[in-house]
Amino acid sequence: MDDLRDKYLTAIRNAADEGTLEEVRLAAIGKKGEVALMMRELGRMTPEERKTAGPALNALRDEIASALAARKHGLEDAALDERLASEWLDVSLPARTRRRGTIHPVSQVTEEVTAIFADMGFGVAEGPQIETDWYNFDALNIPGHHPARAEMDTFYMARADGDDRPPHVLRTHTSPVQIRAMQDRGAPIRVICPGRVYRADYDQTHTPMFHQVEGLALDRDISMANLKWCLEEFCRAFFELDDLELRFRASHFPFTEPSAEVDIRCSWEGGTLKLGQGDDWLEILGSGMVHPKVLRAGGIDPDAWQGFAFGMGIDRIAMLKYGIPDLRAFFDSDLRWLRHYGFGALQVPARHAG
Repeated sequence: MDDLRDKYLTAIRNAADEGTLEEVRLAAIGKKGEVALMMRELGRMTPEERKTAGPALNALRDEIASALAARKHGLEDAALDERLASEWLDVSLPARTRRRGTIHPVSQVTEEVTAIFADMGFGVAEGPQIETDWYNFDALNIPGHHPARAEMDTFYMARADGDDRPPHVLRTHTSPVQIRAMQDRGAPIRVICPGRVYRADYDQTHTPMFHQVEGLALDRDISMANLKWCLEEFCRAFFELDDLELRFRASHFPFTEPSAEVDIRCSWEGGTLKLGQGDDWLEILGSGMVHPKVLRAGGIDPDAWQGFAFGMGIDRIAMLKYGIPDLRAFFDSDLRWLRHYGFGALQVPARHAG
């Protein structure tokens, strides 16, 4: 045993790296190592021999294991010292300019819209982005033959064979949130519903995923006059133009009656869009008085309550206010674009700053 001890302790001291040290461990105290094989011979010894050989072998195994652990720590310390010697930092060098992130225009405009409508008493409601076709279409008085329900316009979720549950879609507008808000809160109610929506379209002014904000106000004596005042006040506050002029044009939406599209006065002189001046008009949103069938779907009695609803694209009004030419750039994750059009962390909407 003395020869065995000297042999492996010398090998451990001479091990230059952890790989060699592992080979020594396996040869000494591994399952097929010399010490392990000697311990298997204890069963063939007489009781008197085992009393002497057993403790000696255990002591030898423990001594070798301790030497292995000590050498391993020594090698690790040496490797760390070598690394620290080669990887150093000159703390006297000037600091690098720290690049700060920016707030995306969609997030900024969402906060601006929320702040303006909050001053008018509107709360915020949210809902799921995957909806049943009942919430997305039927509850909003959109008939089964309506083009918006075609698969070329709407993203339907795949269903397994034999699944008889109602089909689910990626919501095409945030109007389903209005239905859920009416069911949960009843009337009177004033909420806006911002969020992501999805439609199968892609060009300079359309993307498969974009952002909308819709509003709903219900009470016993709300009229189109209230709708007109609300939207005029919002547009003047958002675009920061006191003399901004809006035009309401009769239109048709399944979920409102009467319905109106809203245009904003603008000028395209010299190829540059200027809001609030000129002889041209630009459509910015749709609106109207909530259809009685939609009220019933939300659990509201249309004989006792009435109100208005409106909807607009957050990305679209962000493009108009901040002069962003292409909607697709909103989702390109181009850091140069984000640094140019993004907002600083302290550039909160003015109505929040107070």
